[in-house]
Amino acid sequence: MAGKDDKYYESFVEMVGYSCEAAQLLRQILQSFKPEELSERMKEMHEIEHSGDIARHVMTKRLAKEFITPIEREDIMDMAESIDNVTDKIEDVLIRIYIFNIQEIREDAKKMTDVIVKCCDSLKTALEEFHNFRKSKTLHEKIILINQMEEEADSIYVAAVRHVYVEENDPILVQPWYETLQTLEDCCDACEDVADVIESVMLKNS
Repeated sequence: MAGKDDKYYESFVEMVGYSCEAAQLLRQILQSFKPEELSERMKEMHEIEHSGDIARHVMTKRLAKEFITPIEREDIMDMAESIDNVTDKIEDVLIRIYIFNIQEIREDAKKMTDVIVKCCDSLKTALEEFHNFRKSKTLHEKIILINQMEEEADSIYVAAVRHVYVEENDPILVQPWYETLQTLEDCCDACEDVADVIESVMLKNS
């Protein structure tokens, strides 16, 4: 049975599980894109995002009642908010595609969703190890891996945005795709932000 302190670490893993679920759904939608189904698929995505919000609220209510916590209260809140932000950013991608009425998905956008899935999965692996951060021999390596994936996403993003501005034949699509690609890149940035909080906690307690 999990100890009282473990409940916070379990909550982080639960929350990032929703981020992974959202990332996988995003990839599925973009890989087999059907514009006529987007409105319904957005409802699926919002259900995942809402479940993540509920998990965060439950953890926050527990935090408000407890005086002793396994790490600083501010770090717990930063962690919860940064994980929640990952799921929010993933949902934002679909919202952009819907608002701009995008009808076809670019291949570089599909590549970015692959990286987002890998980022989220790696983040989940790191958070599963986070409870053992004082003794872990592998957690730092997991953080480095997330940073490397964010750099991979940056490279795809730069090339994709240049391609939009240089080669897009329809000028009406330039701004919509620029913003959509930016939002995709934001997803990986958000994953790196969670990794930064993990690293900060490790440094404070070393």
